Amino acid sequence: MTKKQPPPSRRNNTGAPSTPTPVYTSSVHPRPLRDLYPELQPYSQGFLRVDDIHTIYWEQCGNPDGVPILSVHGGPGEGSSPIHRRFFDPVHYRIILFDQRGAGRSQPLGCIDQNTRELLVGDMELLRKHLRIPQWHLFGGSWGSTLSLAYAIEHPTRCLSLILRGIFLMQDYEIEWFLSGMKTIFPEAWNAFARGMSDPWKIFETYHRDLTSDDDQIAIAAALQWNAYESACASFLPVRDVIASQDQRYYALAMAKIEAHYFKHGRIAEQDSFLTKIDRIRHIPAMIIHGRYDIICPIETAHRLHKVWREADFIIVPDAGHACLDPPLRSRLIEATDHAKHIRPVSY
Repeated sequence: MTKKQPPPSRRNNTGAPSTPTPVYTSSVHPRPLRDLYPELQPYSQGFLRVDDIHTIYWEQCGNPDGVPILSVHGGPGEGSSPIHRRFFDPVHYRIILFDQRGAGRSQPLGCIDQNTRELLVGDMELLRKHLRIPQWHLFGGSWGSTLSLAYAIEHPTRCLSLILRGIFLMQDYEIEWFLSGMKTIFPEAWNAFARGMSDPWKIFETYHRDLTSDDDQIAIAAALQWNAYESACASFLPVRDVIASQDQRYYALAMAKIEAHYFKHGRIAEQDSFLTKIDRIRHIPAMIIHGRYDIICPIETAHRLHKVWREADFIIVPDAGHACLDPPLRSRLIEATDHAKHIRPVSY
């Protein structure tokens, strides 16, 4: 017999649950799936110069007088997409998207100079001030969950809530899993990725060398292999990505290059893990949403986060992988943004 799913926890005046929230999962029986909100266009957009090298792209959609919510894209280096606008009720929310340094429409594309987690957090804060936003919700998945946690720990008073998907803490064991562990589930994709090598760090160093090559043909060829491997493992059901145009090739290179850059230079040591800093954000209403069959970011990491952050709601979606567009995961994310509509800053 399937146990009835408990309702979302009641929160006290500080925003924290009155009792620890248990882990709960979607029902094994089909539940109505929420579809994305309709397509919409930005009502404002622009570029923000953040230092002597980088200019980041931003846009706003939905209700100009609504409650601000920031979509923090993954990767690192993936960039935002028009479909990311559609996880939020445009009547209620002032929806902000941006492209991180070197990603998407930010310039220069694929640049890894002056590109660190600390600087990305600083860019988010510069953007908040530029848009004159007192507080905002953060909605981040995969690397976006990493960056959202980093921002919230640094600027807890600016966060209304956190909606985090596909938890990734940028620690060695997670990167080793990406480089070699995923072959236990996707051996054919890994064999193509590994290029005949077996040592995971040798594989990585070879890709890092090629992705940073001055020869565009070498770099793009490596990027296409890197992206093919990641894409093959990301969705619960197979999704074939076709990279055809030259622009798409350069965007693929930017993502793979920035991702490899962070794998090499941005790993977080165990003693500095976000898991040791949860007390700074324990009071912030939060939802951790994770696909049971997330192969890119295995559920072990989300479980570790919830063990030290029992106040956060932990939702395991049993029939989803890593990709936010896996229908059951997409639906739970939309439910989460709808649920967060009751959280409003005092000034609104």
